[in-house]
Amino acid sequence: MKDIIKKYFKYFSFFYGYLRGKFFIMLGLSVLVGFMDGIGLALFMPLLEVVSQPEATNTENMGNMAFIIEWLNKLGLALTLDVVLYTLLTVYLLKGVFKFTESYYKVHMRILFIKKLRFKMIDGLANLRYQKFVTSDAGKIQNSLSGEIGRVVTSFVSYTGTLQAIIMLLVYLGMAFLANAEFAVLVIIGGVLTNLTYQSIYKITKQLSKNIVKVSHLFQGLLIQSVHYFKYLKATSRLGGYAKRLKDLVFEMEMIQKRMGFLNSVLVATREPLVVLVVVIVILVQVNLMGGNLASIILSLLFFYRSLNSLMAVQTGWNSFLNASGSIENAQDFMRELEESKEVNLPNKINGFGKELIFENVSFNYIENVNVLNKINLKIAKNETIAFVGESGSGKTTLMNMVVGLLDNYSGSIAVDQQDYKSFNLKSLQSKIGYITQEPVIFSDTVYNNVTFWAPRTEENLLKFNEVMHKAAIYDFIQSLPNKEQSQLGDNGVQVSGGQKQRISIARELYKDVELLLLDEATSALDSQTEKTIQQNIESLKGKYTIVIVAHRLSTVRNADRIVVLEQGNIEAIGSFDELVETSDRFKRMVELQEF
Repeated sequence: MKDIIKKYFKYFSFFYGYLRGKFFIMLGLSVLVGFMDGIGLALFMPLLEVVSQPEATNTENMGNMAFIIEWLNKLGLALTLDVVLYTLLTVYLLKGVFKFTESYYKVHMRILFIKKLRFKMIDGLANLRYQKFVTSDAGKIQNSLSGEIGRVVTSFVSYTGTLQAIIMLLVYLGMAFLANAEFAVLVIIGGVLTNLTYQSIYKITKQLSKNIVKVSHLFQGLLIQSVHYFKYLKATSRLGGYAKRLKDLVFEMEMIQKRMGFLNSVLVATREPLVVLVVVIVILVQVNLMGGNLASIILSLLFFYRSLNSLMAVQTGWNSFLNASGSIENAQDFMRELEESKEVNLPNKINGFGKELIFENVSFNYIENVNVLNKINLKIAKNETIAFVGESGSGKTTLMNMVVGLLDNYSGSIAVDQQDYKSFNLKSLQSKIGYITQEPVIFSDTVYNNVTFWAPRTEENLLKFNEVMHKAAIYDFIQSLPNKEQSQLGDNGVQVSGGQKQRISIARELYKDVELLLLDEATSALDSQTEKTIQQNIESLKGKYTIVIVAHRLSTVRNADRIVVLEQGNIEAIGSFDELVETSDRFKRMVELQEF
């Protein structure tokens, strides 16, 4: 049954997966609205006719809708003008109540749906394996989490609107059957035949929707890169050429949207004339050839007038849904990728870095049979400062990424305090890890929020904030700013210098009570004087934290407890700076030539 639903009701299954029973509550409210409107319509002509002819007792012109008069009789209500008008008013008041409830409930469902969808995507991205992330399409991620979300919401509104219109259509058709079954059958057959003419338009619209999603992914990816590489593009006068490529994609999206708009306009323009043509033909056939009762046909026609509006709403809503259906398929595909590539969150947690971190025969490769690391055996003691050095491509950053648990498809074992990395929840260890890179991570927000990661401004948190600002030697500078810790840093920290950004990054890592501090080329982008100052800050932390450093400049690692020299994925030598100068020809040559 589940397979059948997924195959033939895949869109319903998608929305139902987020809303469950609430979906049927909304449809039930639509039934009530349609039923009350149908009762109101039925009251107009037949009851007024009965009132105008008190002696008339037969209700043949109402067909099976005569049950309404029978209900009123059972309630002891005489068929007077006052009774008819008050009944009409009561019915439409009830319809208004149901309509308000239905409309507001739909708003509630839309908000709930988009919240659950966004939460699922955000959680999926947060749990995505790092190795999958680095090979993913950044444009697709950006577009799926931003622009495509809006289109999915549009598809939800159109889809639920279509379902509600279908419910209303069925209610009106049912009442039309009660009034005159033959007429109803003929009109439905004609309506189905006219609807078949639109199938090719629906098919083309669906394909265009998929195309616009693909182009949007590409546009978002290039847009992200234009911001990231703006300085280079500006300095080399290539922004014009890059902008042309973006404009070409905008033009391509515009042409797709124009085609979709043209098809939608064809539907809007031809739908009503075709349906009215069917109704006219059916009336002529039934009256002239089948000897039908015109009065009962007119009552049935009243319902068909309402069903005509519902039919147009169904077709318009469905085409609008198809315009955005590609976004649903993209969302499903995106979340499936996130689900298939999520980290395994084991229940077993580790409290921190107790004694040592051990690598045993660890090998790793990005490309099959081409190892980046070869059988690494290494121990890192608690509160030791250890550095990785070597030429580009020697495996320094890869080894760092393995320490922090970003890479998991390695051979051999990595263990902290005799617990294998693959046996416990890595997030529990990562929560104790501070990571500082060559390009400091600075968010476009205040100094306080950058350091505390949006922690509440309590007295306790402010005290801790000031403490780590002192440790990072940035407290005096922040206090000199007009708004102090509430000062905005701007996009990527544009309001402060490189050295200040690096100190803020260090303060952030210290604020979260880290035990293991990783510095990946943390000072290589700074000038010599700033590098020296930052290095002094880092050295003041020596012995208080386990510090792992990747560096090109020897000045950064000179005072490390041990230095690991890497060559093409192998450990060539380990020792202190002075020991390596004496025992390692490679390291000695690196010192002499500053080959970093």
